[in-house]
Amino acid sequence: MTREAWMAELTAAVAGRIRRLRKERGLTGEGLAEACSALGVPVPRNVIANLETGRRTTIDLPELLVLARALEVPPITLLFPLGETPTVTVLPGWDVPVWDAVAWFTGEEPLDEAPPKGSPREVLETFRAHADAVAVAMTSTRQAQDRRRRATTTLDPDRRAALLATAAQYEELALTDCRELKAARAAMRQRGLTPPALPTELAFIDETEAETSSTGGDR
Repeated sequence: MTREAWMAELTAAVAGRIRRLRKERGLTGEGLAEACSALGVPVPRNVIANLETGRRTTIDLPELLVLARALEVPPITLLFPLGETPTVTVLPGWDVPVWDAVAWFTGEEPLDEAPPKGSPREVLETFRAHADAVAVAMTSTRQAQDRRRRATTTLDPDRRAALLATAAQYEELALTDCRELKAARAAMRQRGLTPPALPTELAFIDETEAETSSTGGDR
C-alpha cells in the first residue's frame, strides 16, 4: 500500500466515524462546524462535508482533536474504534487488531519486565499511578468528611458515637492516603516531572509540601 492510499483510507475511516457520531448526536454539518468554532478551532462546514463524502483525503491533527471534542469522544476512538472492526491499518502494510493499535498508541503494550526508568512507558505509568493515588485520597477524605458531618446532625447519642468512631478511622486512612500522595508528587518533582493539579479538596497537600520545602524539611 502506498503512503497516499494509506492516508486516504485512514482519513475515510475517521470521516465515517465523524459522520456516524454527528448523526447520533443530532448535529448537522453546520452544527458541528459551529461547535468547533466555539472551541476556538474552526472547521468549516464544507471541510466537514468534503471529509464525509471522501472529496478530502487528509485530516490534520488540530481538526481531529477539535472534532473529537465537539463530538464528545476521546480522539483515539476516531482513529481506532474498539468493538467496531477487528483490525486497523496503523501504517502502510501494518494491519493489527484494534486493541493492539490502541495499546501501541497509548504505550500500554504488554511487557515482560518493568519499563526502564525515564522511558515513555514508565513516565506514563507514573502518571497513572498518581491518578490512582488521587482517587484513593479523594475517596477516603470524602468518606471521613461525610461521617463527621452525619455525626453532627444526628440526635441519637449511640449513632453519633458510632459515626464519630467511623469518621476517626476514615480520617486516619485519609491521612495515610494523603501522605502517600504527597510523597508521590514530591518524587515526581525530583525527577523533573510536573504533577497534574490537585482537586480543590486536596489542594492542602501541595500547600504542606511548599511549607516543608521553605522550612528545610520535616522536623
